[in-house]
Amino acid sequence: MKVLITGKGGQLAWELENSAPKRVEILSCSSQELDITNQQQVNDTIEQFQPDIVINAAAYTAVDKAETDTETAYAVNDLGSEYIALACKKISAKLIHVSTDFVFDGTKTTPYQTNDSVNPINVYGASKLAGDIKVNDILGAQATIIRTAWVYSVNGNNFVKTMLRLMAEKEQLGIVYDQVGTPTWAKGLAKMIWALVDKSHKEKGKRENLEPLSEAPLGLVSETTLLHWTDAGVCSWYDFAVAIQELAIEKGMLDKAIPVRPIPASAYPTPAQRPSFSVIDKSTAEQASGVETIHWRQQLSAMMDELKKA
Repeated sequence: MKVLITGKGGQLAWELENSAPKRVEILSCSSQELDITNQQQVNDTIEQFQPDIVINAAAYTAVDKAETDTETAYAVNDLGSEYIALACKKISAKLIHVSTDFVFDGTKTTPYQTNDSVNPINVYGASKLAGDIKVNDILGAQATIIRTAWVYSVNGNNFVKTMLRLMAEKEQLGIVYDQVGTPTWAKGLAKMIWALVDKSHKEKGKRENLEPLSEAPLGLVSETTLLHWTDAGVCSWYDFAVAIQELAIEKGMLDKAIPVRPIPASAYPTPAQRPSFSVIDKSTAEQASGVETIHWRQQLSAMMDELKKA
């Protein structure tokens, strides 16, 4: 099976590359190697490689910058997604398209379901939603859209690594307590995505007598094409930061604890408004992939062990 991954160098693409099944032939492309806003380049790359599946992990994710750099955000998140979907349709490749919890406005108090109404409150969320709509309209059941949130990894820049740096440099920190969601270790998301790829391969293999990618049982194949995925549990950014410090001290990654104060989002104004509630229901993704979510604190601890070794 051949899989093309966009967004090389990003957190998810890095984890996908490092956890890929041995029998999968991968072509991973950075924005320099594949500019997804260039339709001809997208067509040429996909036609030449002839992937069975494309995993679109490329995105414009600078949430605050997007408020003024709107044209670029839409070029990558909307047009780029459209071009990839059209190229996939041309060669009958499946598309796994990674999206965001920011398509919701955060006004709910119970986890967002895949069929809940969308209402983005910033340019980033609106541009991602525009791309999701294009993917759905062009490919239908040939695509799977995965919404995720609060992603971090050993690779790249993220909240965990920023907190560790600031906790080593500052005397105290104020962290927002009234924005609630769930962290996502990119390695766990990658594992779920590869499980979906494996199931797709096995479905095709039943028709074409292909060798399986893994020895895992096929299980139930879900018709779901819109999935949600984060780790399990719920926390605020403040809770997340407190856990990072506690685990860092326990693992010897920080010498001492500093005061971490809970502050309201209003005390830390940003150009882009953010949802106050971003918890999403993962049950459809668990059923579709056969992978169970793991509590965010357990995943954070495992990631920090990797980071310490690195």
